Amino acid sequence: MGKPLALIIEDNADLSEIFSVALRGGGFETEIIRDGQAAIDRLAGTVPVVIVLDLHLPHVEGVTILQEIRANERFAKTAVIVTTADAQTADGLQGKADLVLLKPVSVEQLRELAKRMLRRSYETDPPADPVS
Repeated sequence: MGKPLALIIEDNADLSEIFSVALRGGGFETEIIRDGQAAIDRLAGTVPVVIVLDLHLPHVEGVTILQEIRANERFAKTAVIVTTADAQTADGLQGKADLVLLKPVSVEQLRELAKRMLRRSYETDPPADPVS
């Protein structure tokens, strides 16, 4: 069984790589998407355990993606971490995302959050026992 998937939807190349390193350190396989429309297309075919979502993306805004995720029952167990530099926007998203982090986000902060989310996902849906 492979590692659980964390999808990083962030158009800033440096930040997406930092998030990827942090989440891999937290036990996840990561995939980076830098475009809102590409994220919607990818989400049509996968259900990640965690999504790190920037709000300001090309082609489709992060708020629209968040609304689509929350409207789809397939993502009921998916944790969504929204990242933004705008404190006012962050306040408005409380209750819509599992976590809202103000940028800059530290690697250590995200790694610890990822580890907690991984433990939580296994508590609610433990991995199957390997077949001997």
